[in-house]
Amino acid sequence: MTVLNTAIDPRTPAYLESRSAMLERLVELEAALEAARAGGGEKWVTRHHARGKLLPRERVEMLLDQDSPFLELSPVAAWGSEFPVGASVVTGIGVVEGVECVVIANDPTVDGGAVNPYTVEKIRRAARIASVNRLPLVNLVESTGAAAPAGPPPGGAIARDLSQLTADRVPTVCVVFGATTGDAAYLPALSDYTIMVRGHAKMLTIHPQPVRAAGANGRPAPEVRSAPTVPAGVTGPADQLAEDERDGLRLARQCVRRFNWRKRGPAPRHCPPNPPKYDAEDLLTMAGSDPATVFEPREVLARILDGSDFDEFKPAQGTALVTGWGELHGYPIGVLANLGGAFSPAETQKAVHFIQLANATATSLLFVQYTGAQAAEAHEAADVRHGAPLVHAVAKSTVPHLTLMIGGTPAEEAGGIYGRAYEPRFLFSWPVERPAEGSSPGGKLPDDGVIDPRDTRTVLGLCLSAVHSAAVEGAEHVGVFRP
Repeated sequence: MTVLNTAIDPRTPAYLESRSAMLERLVELEAALEAARAGGGEKWVTRHHARGKLLPRERVEMLLDQDSPFLELSPVAAWGSEFPVGASVVTGIGVVEGVECVVIANDPTVDGGAVNPYTVEKIRRAARIASVNRLPLVNLVESTGAAAPAGPPPGGAIARDLSQLTADRVPTVCVVFGATTGDAAYLPALSDYTIMVRGHAKMLTIHPQPVRAAGANGRPAPEVRSAPTVPAGVTGPADQLAEDERDGLRLARQCVRRFNWRKRGPAPRHCPPNPPKYDAEDLLTMAGSDPATVFEPREVLARILDGSDFDEFKPAQGTALVTGWGELHGYPIGVLANLGGAFSPAETQKAVHFIQLANATATSLLFVQYTGAQAAEAHEAADVRHGAPLVHAVAKSTVPHLTLMIGGTPAEEAGGIYGRAYEPRFLFSWPVERPAEGSSPGGKLPDDGVIDPRDTRTVLGLCLSAVHSAAVEGAEHVGVFRP
């Protein structure tokens, strides 16, 4: 057992200055989160409640087990773009009847739940997380499905992803609370279990039909595209009819209870786990420090690993990369954390060897990616010949990968081998100075959420629990690498 030490002194001016800088960024993040929670604004929220309807987060709360956590994904998607913050949909992972599930809930108070590029990406990302981690999916649907202004139509991608889940034998439940059209109209018919709220749920066909009404002075009015309605009931796709929204959520929980669902990954080694020996408040000063300063990943690990216990692998070789073994909320994990410098052959061989061992022992990997100014310069100066074996190893690895982005560069600009292109199971980042962190060109989501550094251990623990719903298996052969 090797307990990490710390060199951080909370009494120094640098500590207080860095902490203050990060707190300012968190104020900006909280403002964006509040905008997402506000939905379409007070007027539309009040009107929605007056109709006896629940807001998306209220529906999610009633669906989940009491006092259980909910890991919301990309809560500030579209932040800094022309579209509403949150992309008019709530996605995340929560516990329903003791089963970890991915939950998707449309927000009908935002343009009727209209779809924009970020909405599509956010829903598809949630479906992807459900698929690769073998998590049942619960859709809470109420959406016009129409494209928001300046937004392209979804193009059937959401429906295709849902079909793939069924093919992968991942259970899907759909609760329809109101009018549903576009891609969302496919969801009830494609889900394993479908529940509709009596008197409110109705599906509109995908291809509206032309209707011409009489106009003034007997002249024909302009042609209107009207969408025929498919009612809930005997002739509709509903398996069960709910009397109201609360009854619909009760029936959804009943469906999940009958899944007979079991995790395929190993349980945590220790329960409850030992907490870190150092205060998570110190992570604020690391996250808010000057990007030009030298990054020390061991200080981060000392505040997120169980008992601050970390067995370092090859500590004297390839010192620009820290690798080693630890546990996080009882789950064994291998860590690769860069210090922001360029990789030499020593770092590459060290990383490749470590990834091979993680696959041989079926151990999940956590990539701590520093994205400061030094890291960006080092990336530009790096020799591709040194990086090629590592690219191969990461691409061939089959154990779950989690990525934590730290530093002053937005995630979409500093992906590297640990970024979205290499499909980690989860990717989270700490706040950066640029307020548009939640958005990127083309409606792409650079990460699964911008998180408060103090919540890092909790978020990663929830992610590890989720990935263990599927079997944790290493690649049989990740390649032979030579300098």
